[in-house]
This record gives sequence, C-alpha cells and structure tokens, in this order.
Amino acid sequence: MTLAYDSVLATTAVISTVFQFLSGTVICRKYIQKKSTGESSGVPFICGFLSCSFWLRYGVLTNEQSIVMVNMIGSTLFLIYTLVYYVFTVNKRAYVKQFAIVLAILIAVIVYTNSLQDDPQKMIHLTGIVCCIVTVCFFAAPLTSLVHVIRVKNSESLPLPLIATSFFVSLQWLIYGILISDSFIQIPNFLGCLLSLLQLGLFVLYPPRSYSYSGQGYKLLEQAVPF
Repeated sequence: MTLAYDSVLATTAVISTVFQFLSGTVICRKYIQKKSTGESSGVPFICGFLSCSFWLRYGVLTNEQSIVMVNMIGSTLFLIYTLVYYVFTVNKRAYVKQFAIVLAILIAVIVYTNSLQDDPQKMIHLTGIVCCIVTVCFFAAPLTSLVHVIRVKNSESLPLPLIATSFFVSLQWLIYGILISDSFIQIPNFLGCLLSLLQLGLFVLYPPRSYSYSGQGYKLLEQAVPF
C-alpha cells in the first residue's frame, strides 16, 4: 500500500512541478514580443538549469525515476529559457560568462563525484549535499521580495497564486521524501514549505491595497524554486 502511495504522490508531484517550471514560458513570451529582456536578470534561468542538472544527477545515482523525469524536463526547459534570454539580451558577453561559470561548477562536481565510484554512498551523499545547497541558495530571490513587503507593509507585489502553488509542490515532495526516507529531498522542500507559508502569512498581516498581475511576470520564475 505504501508503494502505491509513493507512486501516486510521485506522479502528481512531477506533474505539478513541471507546470511550475513552465511559468518561465510566460517570461520568455514577453521577451519575444518585446524583442528585449529589459531590466530583468537571466540569473534565475541559469540557476534553474544548474539546480535541475544536479538533481538529475542525484536521481540517476539513487535510481529515483520521478526525480530523473522531473529534472530532465526541468533542465531542458531552463536551458531553453537561458537560450531565449541570450538571444534578446544586450549583455550577451556577461551572460555567457555567467553561464560558463555555472557550467564549470556543474562539470567540476560531476568529475569529482565520478572519482568516488569506489564508494557509491559517499558519491550519493556528496551530490545530495550539493543539491541542497544550490536549492537553498535559490531561495534568496523570493526572500528579497519579503523584505520589500515588510518595509512597505503591503503584499500586492507578491504573486499569491504561484506562492500557493509553490507550497503545494514543496509539500508533495516533502511527503514523498519522508515516505522514501530521503533527507536530501526532505530538507530543501521543508524549507520551501516554510518560505511559502511565510509569504502567505504576509498576505494576512499586510493585505494588498490593490492587486494587479502587471509586472508580476518575472516574479513567477523567482518563486518557482527548482526541485
């Protein structure tokens, strides 16, 4: 029975996470329409690619098919978003440099962990730690929004639907991590749940004076923390 729960939960978590990753298409569509990236940064796309790539590696090492599937899709989508941003940004050289640094980190970690093949558990453990660190670092973008909300005492700048979705997605993966006894899946998604709850709490403490979706497009990706 537990195995059946695992399978159902993994399937729903993969589907909901992929839909969350697809929020990047909204941003890229605006880039294509305006033929410019404007003032926005492409760093979240690069970080998303890095995070999904590490989790894909972790899924392969642990033979967790749901982790492999969701992060294979995620890394592909974020790579596409990265390419779209590159096409329309005026700071191509700086963006290539940022992507090269991330790619170098990814390759370095893979090469080093491959040298630990004689000790598979250490290989998995180290990869899991890297995945957690990268995912937790990705939380920095939404945290900057929280500081702004507390300062102006108004939550209208936060994307409520996506925050609720993020909580739901993180909760699914947290429960899945508990069911399969994987602390590396539990930790980042527990923090993701806390972050989402904190943001939802701000809607109660500082109700929006008015709510508009204009200008919220880029926040979609910041909230869609890669698994």
